[in-house]
Amino acid sequence: MSPALLHAAYALTHAPDLVRYGSKPRRELSKHPGLDAELQNALRDWDDAVAYPPNQTFVGNLTPDDLRSRPQPWWQHPVVDAPSEGPFGPIMTQAGLYGLLKAVDDFNLIVLGQPLAEEACADLKGRVDLGGRLGSVQGVTPGELAKMVEAEAGLPLFHRGQLAAFIRRAHPEDDTLKAEVLLENLACKATAALALFRALKDGPIKPDDVDYLFNTGEEAVGDRYQRGAGSLAKAVAEVVGCQHATGIDLKAFCASPVHGLVIAAGLVQAEVFDHMVVLGGGSLAKLGMKFRGHLGSGVPIMEDMLGSMAFVIGPSNGRDPEFRLDAIGKLPIGAGSSPKAIYQALVIDPLERRGLKMTDVDRYAVELHNPEITLPAGGADVPLTNYRTLGALAVLRGEIEREQIDAFAAQRGMPGFAPTQGHIPAGVPFLGHARLAMLNGEMTRVMVVAKGSLFLGRMTQLVDGASFLLERP
Repeated sequence: MSPALLHAAYALTHAPDLVRYGSKPRRELSKHPGLDAELQNALRDWDDAVAYPPNQTFVGNLTPDDLRSRPQPWWQHPVVDAPSEGPFGPIMTQAGLYGLLKAVDDFNLIVLGQPLAEEACADLKGRVDLGGRLGSVQGVTPGELAKMVEAEAGLPLFHRGQLAAFIRRAHPEDDTLKAEVLLENLACKATAALALFRALKDGPIKPDDVDYLFNTGEEAVGDRYQRGAGSLAKAVAEVVGCQHATGIDLKAFCASPVHGLVIAAGLVQAEVFDHMVVLGGGSLAKLGMKFRGHLGSGVPIMEDMLGSMAFVIGPSNGRDPEFRLDAIGKLPIGAGSSPKAIYQALVIDPLERRGLKMTDVDRYAVELHNPEITLPAGGADVPLTNYRTLGALAVLRGEIEREQIDAFAAQRGMPGFAPTQGHIPAGVPFLGHARLAMLNGEMTRVMVVAKGSLFLGRMTQLVDGASFLLERP
């Protein structure tokens, strides 16, 4: 039984007032309080976030080729009359995000002010249904909220720059249950639930059809005795009503979604489970990572979006793109960490097992970081660098001429359009576009490649990576 990608759903959630609680801004603002006003003045409003061309590409209203053809910088050339709904999912307001945080909060950690609660309910109405949980999105008076913030250990939350909500600390002596960590975990849960809801609402299966889920988000949920054993996968499935499902969190830094999709496809092919979901919520810790570079370059702070995604994998129906499990790429311990060695293991080796050339793949989806976020902060255009490396390998293999490297990068690559949130850009934002292109007969093969930086945990100097090949049946 061949496994297939049956659906791909995505969501973006605007969170400008939570940028201050990203890991980098929180540290920098504590050292330089004067930066706070500068940061607030550089945040985008809702209309600008919706109209931003990469965001429209993420939810499917533009294709990557459409994005490439648009004038740059993209932030100065917004999409006219841009919708907040796309074929792959929604762009949600910040008020809606606060409502989702409250709706998925099972321990009364989040307290909303009444005005924010009312706005949240209005923004969520008709866009998401979490089995009656939206009824819990109620608020207290502004006076009561102010008293709570003053009396309790926790974290004040803002909306349009004003105090509007509050999150409690869950334990006075456990740093893994302090308010900042709980906010990160709830943000991952809430945004993953939004993506999963859309995947099941718009896709071919219902919540009761889901057997097993992998959560590949970056948060590790636990307590001081076991910091990462909790299952957001199961928590998210509960919220969306997947009563017959179970699941676990799968951690591999940026490469987690690709590892998850490979394992899920293998379990479907082995007939262990019929339908699996691989999902990932947004990483609040990575909001505003490059805000200092953006402030210095005079561009708006574009790391203000929480991305999330959910993919449905099941038996082939003869129509949807299939995973070729005889062309899975892995990065062995002995492979080395040079770009050539990495791509030999993740791209060349799996293609050779199928008897394919690099030019037999229509598109490669690599780390799809938006270059308008990375370049102003002194970073690289990550996708372009990777595509040129792939082109150089094709030259070494005699498949193209050296002067064709840029053409290879343009024809078989794409501009980055994903939020810079580790696991979110890892090739998988293209799966929705790839699936539609294959269903329309426009593509035959797509390879998704992800890398992970294992050295970040200070346990090994190794890097990680995984890849898979999708084919039109």
